Amino acid sequence: MMNDSFCRIIAGEIQARPEQVDAAVRLLDEGNTVPFIARYRKEITGGLDDTQLRNLETRLSYLRELEERRQAILKSISEQGKLTDDLAKAINATLSKTELEDLYLPYKPKRRTRGQIAIEAGLEPLADLLWSDPSHTPEVAAAQYVDADKGVADTKARWMARAIS
Repeated sequence: MMNDSFCRIIAGEIQARPEQVDAAVRLLDEGNTVPFIARYRKEITGGLDDTQLRNLETRLSYLRELEERRQAILKSISEQGKLTDDLAKAINATLSKTELEDLYLPYKPKRRTRGQIAIEAGLEPLADLLWSDPSHTPEVAAAQYVDADKGVADTKARWMARAIS
């Protein structure tokens, strides 16, 4: 269902009581549309108008997405072993996706480039050799670096397939 704090936040933003917001959220979650609720379920929502309901629906969607992202971020940082109590409090206190992403940025796993993968596989000396002395034939120079265990197998077939496609 919905977090009580979200209910209070939305109620304050649309100038309504938390009970009204809770009733409207239940109706929306049941699949009712904003126009239907505004016209035919006014008694249940305590008289919320179309504008209030539309704002409620938009904000509810935003807060639910925020909460989903917050949980994913907390899980990611926790799995890295870097989650502190202060960081968890800051993440749980934010009501903005931008602020949430700013808090996550230092802990966000970096994408690995092809160059980084090649360096990890031990191909940096080969690149240095070919860069410093272009007279070397790449296939001959690379022969000593071919090692399937490191993920550096004979990839000539893959290169050719890429060139054809």
